Amino acid sequence: MALNVIILAAGKGTRMRSATPKVLHTVAGQSLIEHVLKTAYALNPTQVLVVHGNDAREIKEQCAAYPIEWVLQTEQCGTGHAVQQALPKIKAEDNSQVLILYADVPLLSTNTLHGLYEQLAEADLALLTMHVDDPTGYGRIVRDTDLSVQAIIEERDADSAIQQIKEVNSGIMAARLGMLREGLALLNNDNAQAEFYLTDCVALAKQQAKKITAISCPVEEAQGVNSRAQLAMVEAHYQAHRRQQLLDSGISMSDPATVYLQGEINIEADVSIGPCVELIGPLSIAAGTCIASHAVISKSTIGQNTKIHSFCHIEDATIGDRCELGPYARIRPQTELASDVKIGNFVETKKARIGDGTKVNHLSYVGDAQIGVNTNIGAGTICCNYDGANKHQTIIGDNVFIGSDTQLVAPVEIEDGATIAAGSTITKKVPADSLALSRAKQTIIKAWQRPKKSK
Repeated sequence: MALNVIILAAGKGTRMRSATPKVLHTVAGQSLIEHVLKTAYALNPTQVLVVHGNDAREIKEQCAAYPIEWVLQTEQCGTGHAVQQALPKIKAEDNSQVLILYADVPLLSTNTLHGLYEQLAEADLALLTMHVDDPTGYGRIVRDTDLSVQAIIEERDADSAIQQIKEVNSGIMAARLGMLREGLALLNNDNAQAEFYLTDCVALAKQQAKKITAISCPVEEAQGVNSRAQLAMVEAHYQAHRRQQLLDSGISMSDPATVYLQGEINIEADVSIGPCVELIGPLSIAAGTCIASHAVISKSTIGQNTKIHSFCHIEDATIGDRCELGPYARIRPQTELASDVKIGNFVETKKARIGDGTKVNHLSYVGDAQIGVNTNIGAGTICCNYDGANKHQTIIGDNVFIGSDTQLVAPVEIEDGATIAAGSTITKKVPADSLALSRAKQTIIKAWQRPKKSK
């Protein structure tokens, strides 16, 4: 049976107090509406329609990768009115399924939504509800004595008895297309807000003896975002859920509440993560790797049994097995480290390929460079890769020893087995198994008197 998804995204989001449209605010680095779209498309729908307001240019640009059918709601006259605008765009049989979602409810799972619209196998309308301790602000679920759903009463229209009900409407529903068309045609705006409520379709369906069912989900999953405080709450729920998934899969975290996760992250068992670590996908980390505190790792692949010490920043890089990085190493894009490589404290790499067993231990910059195996780069070595207009490459062979405080002025090549004396500035090719020395001759002036400050 065809599934059609309608996503309501026309709300102005005034309580966000932001120039950014509400649905473009982010959770874990992804906009609210993109979270909803990702979940919707995972259901393999026939159509996805997004109902938007007059100024949706930014939203459309953000969602350009999705094959959305956009529907304009020129006036915001309620949720029922919004769905009325979308229905003529649905080209399906009356018994097809319609799932109605909200662009500011980002944490719903595909399992929950599957369970909801599968209720339509035996019902005409299915609601997603929540049980809350404080129902303030929610529409209440009113049931008959046999516990079947009778209506949804918005708080503004509820009497004191109904306001005590703690089962509330999440706003999410699934319905047969024909029933939805009939119900929406009968809506009126005789209520406190003078709006056409989608929820009134429940009472109308009840009057027409339609079968209505409801399933519940955790409050955290159906939390909507209408304010900065709710945005922070949703972020916290998302992070807690992702951390729990990692813990359940065999990942150790010394302080889970401080670990931040974003995007697609694949971590094998027996990885250890310290406090205040930020992991941003796409990211892959192999078994046995240990990440110490305050590391930031994004868009990278990390091999097995690698040690990443505190305060390392790794971006768009490939790190091999048994490497050791930091503390305070900065690994910039297009860095590729083979196995058993050591990148020490205050070392920066960029667009560098570094071979097995090579060490860059201290205070060095390795950019636009290719380095062989078992080479040692001394402290304070600089690849001078930029001439003010263009970048140039430094090529260093196998088993090379680079002394401390060396400047390698690219383009330049150091062949296998060569040695560079400390303090040298290398501007020409250094042959294999040779020593290159480039420094001023040391001069000694005996009995030198250091100048003194005048009084």
